[in-house]
Amino acid sequence: MGQGSSKHSDHRLDSYPSFSRSDTQGSIRSFKSLKTALRKDKDSNHDRRTSTDTTNSRHKFPETPPSLPPPPSPGILATSGSSSNLHRQDQEELAAAGMSSTQSPTGTSPSSNLSPRGMSSNRSLSPPPPSSMASPGSYDSNHDTITDPSAPTPGYLHYDPQGPVVIPNSALSAMNPDDPDALVSLNVDEMIQRLIHAGYSRKSSKSVCLKNAEIVSICTAVREIFLSQPTFLELMPPVKIVGDVHGQYSDLIRLFEMCGFPPSSNYLFLGDYVDRGKQSLETILLLFLYKIRYPENFFLLRGNHECANITRVYGFYDECKRRCNIKIWKTFINTFNCLPIASVVAGKIFCVHGGLSPALSSMDDIKEITRPTDVPDYGLLNDLLWSDPADLENDWEDNERGVSFVFNKNVIRQFLARHDFDLICRAHMVVEDGYEFFNERTLCTVFSAPNYCGEFDNWGAVMSVNSELLCSFELIKPLDQAAIRRELKKSKRSGMAVYQSPPAEQVTQSV
Repeated sequence: MGQGSSKHSDHRLDSYPSFSRSDTQGSIRSFKSLKTALRKDKDSNHDRRTSTDTTNSRHKFPETPPSLPPPPSPGILATSGSSSNLHRQDQEELAAAGMSSTQSPTGTSPSSNLSPRGMSSNRSLSPPPPSSMASPGSYDSNHDTITDPSAPTPGYLHYDPQGPVVIPNSALSAMNPDDPDALVSLNVDEMIQRLIHAGYSRKSSKSVCLKNAEIVSICTAVREIFLSQPTFLELMPPVKIVGDVHGQYSDLIRLFEMCGFPPSSNYLFLGDYVDRGKQSLETILLLFLYKIRYPENFFLLRGNHECANITRVYGFYDECKRRCNIKIWKTFINTFNCLPIASVVAGKIFCVHGGLSPALSSMDDIKEITRPTDVPDYGLLNDLLWSDPADLENDWEDNERGVSFVFNKNVIRQFLARHDFDLICRAHMVVEDGYEFFNERTLCTVFSAPNYCGEFDNWGAVMSVNSELLCSFELIKPLDQAAIRRELKKSKRSGMAVYQSPPAEQVTQSV
């Protein structure tokens, strides 16, 4: 997707694998073709498939930044035998399903629900009412975790529910005995506040609002959490699934405004957090801090850009070198190598950054991927992060990106039938409306960076999955930098309390 920065020579990077072509060079959905299609449609006023039953609550900013809610308590086991409400209907049925084009006050669009097969266009498409709601700014103690509560958790994650989350230097030093002097104690809540307020102030600064020692400590802590959880995550809804964000930090803040700042919503991000955008450091640091703060309700998968070679070319290496130092970049790479690879929601929705692989015969193949690991030149892990769906005669063909494969509808159908899944949810491609279905709704691409790279008029989208597995999409309007600055300034002045987001619609269950 586009041209990257020039390559740098560094003998210390010889151990990393290389790719034969650039990130997305010559892909089937290339930047050039997408740019032409998006600009052609730019002046059209087609509806963005939205409904009006989701609104954004606003609350007053307190004079002193409030403390974050306590972390969720361990959940109880739940059965996962429910089937998905994503029925096999084509995208034309979605467009004809009676949607309005109302936008939310922050330049985002409320959710657009997918109607079941045979539902008439004038029937209500709103999701079921919430089973329990907490008052704004409070946290429901019944908001359980969405992973296996019996899984081992790092010892330093025994939070004091009445106080801030602080990870002592002694615990961090035990995780990184090679360089204990580079670590500092982490006040996680205070760091989250710093990053979010920096996002709202939008002050241009060469430096990051966190010190280098704090960044190293964050990476050290979150790395331990990644390794304590499975490579293949088994989650239960409700959960919001987010595609590529690519360092567009202001749009990430807008996304949380729309969908709820953690822990009011559970999140599963599909990868590609860094590169191309100007604030990859703030983006990945905020996501890492939320993972530390809410390890059982906030999940990050690996994308193809969470890789040494790709970040060297597409911006993250240069940003780290310019704003911190090369050692910080290496620390991030070591952390990226520990990210989980794929997930399944309620045993029905398979989630991954890129797509399928001819080397994938069972989910055990993913579970057996040993971490930490770099992304190899070929094989299962490479395919899961790089492959794409395509309209082909053959099941598999070489990917025009120069890496991995493309796969056709027959491969998708066989994969879903073999594993009793209903849907593949993936990212990895910019799409005009922020989401796009393929093969009669058996695969969905979600892309969450609106106005991608400042060159495309694409929307961003977040896929919301409720407890009944009804899937809907919340859309983020494409805005240029000046418009984003005005929106964030307006949000702050009008009293958007970033830590007092609307509570989650459904009480979470764990598996």
